[in-house]
Amino acid sequence: MKFAKRLDNVSGSAIRAIFALLEQPGMISFAGGNPAPDCFPNDDVADIAHKLLHKNGSAVLQYGGTPGAAKLKDVVIDMAKQRGIAATPEQVIITSGSTQGIGLAAKSLINPGDVILAESPTFIGALQTFLTYEADVKGVKMDEHGMDIDALEAAIIAHNPKFVYTIPTFQNPTGRTMSIERRAKMVQVCEKHGVLILEDDPYCDLRYSGDPVPPIKSFDKTDNVIYLMSFSKIISPGLRVGAAIADPRVIAKYNVCKQGEDLHTSNLSQEIVTAYVNSGKLHKHIAKINAVYKAKRDAMLAKLKSFPDSIKYTVPDGGLFIWLDLPNGADAMPIFENAVERGVAFVPGTHFYPDGSGKSTMRLNFSMASLSQIDEGMDILKAVVQENM
Repeated sequence: MKFAKRLDNVSGSAIRAIFALLEQPGMISFAGGNPAPDCFPNDDVADIAHKLLHKNGSAVLQYGGTPGAAKLKDVVIDMAKQRGIAATPEQVIITSGSTQGIGLAAKSLINPGDVILAESPTFIGALQTFLTYEADVKGVKMDEHGMDIDALEAAIIAHNPKFVYTIPTFQNPTGRTMSIERRAKMVQVCEKHGVLILEDDPYCDLRYSGDPVPPIKSFDKTDNVIYLMSFSKIISPGLRVGAAIADPRVIAKYNVCKQGEDLHTSNLSQEIVTAYVNSGKLHKHIAKINAVYKAKRDAMLAKLKSFPDSIKYTVPDGGLFIWLDLPNGADAMPIFENAVERGVAFVPGTHFYPDGSGKSTMRLNFSMASLSQIDEGMDILKAVVQENM
């Protein structure tokens, strides 16, 4: 078979491949990035869906408009306002998860060979999408305060990128949060050089400690930032509902590209999200799931304190991930292979680097495992790490 050349350098997600391992009986997973199934508002969603279908099923089950339902746009605009972002309906499009917002940015902005700058490491799903559209992804170094803005400006001057992709809050995979100073400076630097910012912000509501930090978009006075938000982590990933907020010209291109992908995000999913948010239950639900995730984060961090002192790890204020850095260039792959043999899975960090580096890094997820699994799995992982070091 002759496939499109743009897929020559694109393989399936390493995380999706690891999912096959999770089907093994007794496997403890620190690999995925899924919300915990027991944190879904199942009963509320079932009740809302039942009422929607019985009251207005003929409309909900019909085709809808590509930009999204007006009532859900209002919800998005209100949530954005609470985050310091002013938006009009013309600046909003409803997407099938924030992941589609990444794909629409690539589809509408990237020509083969165009450069995208991203944190190094960064979200593997975004890397995969950018490569599919034949972009040249260059990594920008980061530290505990997020992307290094001086390094970013140097990379902008060197590579003339189409846009900068960033996950500034509880970053995937590191869990780090960009400082408020760097957010403001990033906007200034990118405006100065005429470079768009694609801000991916799916984790911001999952905060367990520290003070909230305003989105990069809140510093944007010239519509230079495309802001992506999601309901996947706070309501349900299976509903596939997110949104993009941007310059109306960008939203118009998103609209054209989305028409050729899925025509519109599921009407039923949009109506469920709208009704759930408007019910007033969302804030209480977020507080509930944050308490669950905080306990899991704290349990994993407590276990990491007994790991060898030479191992460095992040202490995230929120999100779903902890990032480990092994000493002296140690290779995480043998640790991964040995850990899987003993029933524990994680993701080797190299998959998150645009240039394939990061051999000595590891990403751990704490949302999916139970507290007892974290206790058992981290003991196994500690033993494997010590043996391989």
